[in-house]
Amino acid sequence: MTTGLALLGAGLAAGFAAIGTGFGNGMVISKTLESMARQPELSGQLRTTMFIGVGLIEAVPIIAVVISFMLLNK
Repeated sequence: MTTGLALLGAGLAAGFAAIGTGFGNGMVISKTLESMARQPELSGQLRTTMFIGVGLIEAVPIIAVVISFMLLNK
């Protein structure tokens, strides 16, 4: 049986991870678009690097959800 604090901790972990990921993705994409506007000849390389960065940023909420499930099943 899970306690109320475990449920609260799981919800907070997932929620803060989602907020942080949204902020991080927004920053990465906006800076990439800014860089593409300044140097259009590098847009292919910048886009590739942006997708790698976004993929790494998206790993954070996945890990947070796993931790949340671990808290719930404790």
